[in-house]
Amino acid sequence: MVKNEEMNHASLKKFLSELSFSHPVVQLSYIGESVLGREIPLVTLGEQNAPKSVLYVATHHACESICTSLLIKFLTEYVSLYEKNGSSYQININALHKMRKIYIVPMINPDGVEYRLNGVGENNPIRERVIAYNGGEDFSLWQANARGVDLNHNYNAFFDEYKELEKERGITQGRTKFSGEYPESEPETAALCNLIRYILPTLEGVITLHTQGEEIYYSSRGKLPKKSVHVSKILSKMTRYNLCEPSDTACYGGLTDYLITTHDIPSFTVECGRGTNPLPYDMLGKIYTDVREMLFTFPILF
Repeated sequence: MVKNEEMNHASLKKFLSELSFSHPVVQLSYIGESVLGREIPLVTLGEQNAPKSVLYVATHHACESICTSLLIKFLTEYVSLYEKNGSSYQININALHKMRKIYIVPMINPDGVEYRLNGVGENNPIRERVIAYNGGEDFSLWQANARGVDLNHNYNAFFDEYKELEKERGITQGRTKFSGEYPESEPETAALCNLIRYILPTLEGVITLHTQGEEIYYSSRGKLPKKSVHVSKILSKMTRYNLCEPSDTACYGGLTDYLITTHDIPSFTVECGRGTNPLPYDMLGKIYTDVREMLFTFPILF
């Protein structure tokens, strides 16, 4: 079901549209649009009245879009198992579907992915400005969204402190690390936060997929929601990834920090694979093997 090639926004939309049309178990909607007007897909698995839910998010950073494919592999395997009443890790998928909702945002930064894979484009309304931010037309290491904001520093968690750090270090709008004008200034992060606020009554836990390092971050400056320690140890055992405390710029403005500090929700940043970003696409199979049990099991850990 998944072609052996990296997905951009257009191929992701086409794939999800066809999958949801052919398999009613897949509910496809959109949580908003990116800076350049690309729709941000949301896939929902699970029955409407499922009492608890979890959220999976991928590709805040354009260089880490292999994470989109990880969630697509999970989604297609879930659908296949559901339709044959199958199980994974002794979890019957039909029973899981009744008990838990799984919300999946497979590509929160579609514009950044487009820049990295295909360049900035001749018709981009901010083309010259973005090329200046990037220092040239080679966008192979681009991380940010369309206008040079790092989406995983744009959440409302220690934001003001990070602005001071930006000044000290000379971090400006561009390829990576710039936090934006204010929390949720970017339509991508605002759309995701609106989704989170909407599903908050049932939301039990969140996994954000990044690359790389084979590490799991599970706290925010020592703050730990109830169950975080227990669940983090299980995830570490499943993936064989090390549990780590965030440090330096990773302590500011991230989705995991926001969820822990604002909503007290167990949240985990999973740094998949090991190497130099962007990881080679041929690593997809090995990384999926590492995180597969985590993705199937996480919904029932709460």
